[in-house]
Amino acid sequence: MNPTEAALSLLHSPGIGARTIQELLANFGSPDNALKASDTELKTAGLNSSQISALRSTSADNYAADLDWAALDGNHLIAINDPLYPASLSEIIDPPAMLYITGDPEVLGTPQVAMVGSRNPTAGGVENAERFAAELATRGLCVTSGLASGIDAASHRGALSVNGLSIAVTGTGLDRVYPASNRELAHQLADQGALVSELPIGTPPKPHNFPRRNRIISALSCGVLVVEATVRSGSLITARMASEQGREVLAIPGSIHNPMARGCHALIRQGAKLVETAEDVLEELASQINPAAIQQLPNSDSNFPKSAEDAADADPEYANLIEAMGHDPVSVDTLIERSGLSSAELSSMLLMLELTGKVSKASGGRYTLK
Repeated sequence: MNPTEAALSLLHSPGIGARTIQELLANFGSPDNALKASDTELKTAGLNSSQISALRSTSADNYAADLDWAALDGNHLIAINDPLYPASLSEIIDPPAMLYITGDPEVLGTPQVAMVGSRNPTAGGVENAERFAAELATRGLCVTSGLASGIDAASHRGALSVNGLSIAVTGTGLDRVYPASNRELAHQLADQGALVSELPIGTPPKPHNFPRRNRIISALSCGVLVVEATVRSGSLITARMASEQGREVLAIPGSIHNPMARGCHALIRQGAKLVETAEDVLEELASQINPAAIQQLPNSDSNFPKSAEDAADADPEYANLIEAMGHDPVSVDTLIERSGLSSAELSSMLLMLELTGKVSKASGGRYTLK
């Protein structure tokens, strides 16, 4: 039995749950060694007779769906003793025995920052997530999150908008997307990064699986940035796990009147780094990341403007937009009318100009040149 089949055999043995698998790995070092262990050794490791019987009786039929899925283009099964298994994940106390990956498995070894937050964020929270993710991605960091609605999805979108790398760790089997509204986003992530799960094919979105996947999000990353969260948000679970794993915890502050900021404020009181810019994030993570990685992303959009002047020189549409803005705050509708750009085109270009500090958002959703 090869290492992949050995790991699958553990995962699909009736009565062998995640905790028991962790005990087996801790005692025997690998799934293969656990399956080769004698009954006496397994009992010493804490297994009862029915669990031992389940291990002995599991066959390839139990995990045939996983193997069929892995045979499809772009899908991968990475066992814990596989060379492609990320070292940062193998070092935690409860690493997954198997990773299911759609996309590029090597992306899991790149420098990452996790971004998490509320599933029901404010408009400002969504904007912050997209802007921070875009800027961090242009500097060479992979943005990792959980594919949930709200801040997670906004973080993924921000990284993808500048052709950056992004990883989604899911709480379901990778044969399904949850929530279904993020199906298109999931396809983009598979193309520009990876979808990751520790759960077998066919696993539905069960509530208890989502808190457990958070330990993978934090373990893969050098630090966790909480964008917006209530005091009871699941994002704080990710932050706690990050702290336990020795990762940095960072948080964006907000208004004292915004309930979605109170989780971030609680983290800051507990010692999380208060960040206001992407540079703050980079400074905090600098000791854990090779400085060579904190550069312009090699495959990012070469037309990304370094300044308003560079944008005008590189692309006439930017010059047209800058001229259309004038010197007073102007609404998006007015800019569409003046520039002739579509709503999607305008939104993307305004984001680029905001990231370079040449445009700011004024009250009422209007924009102004700095």
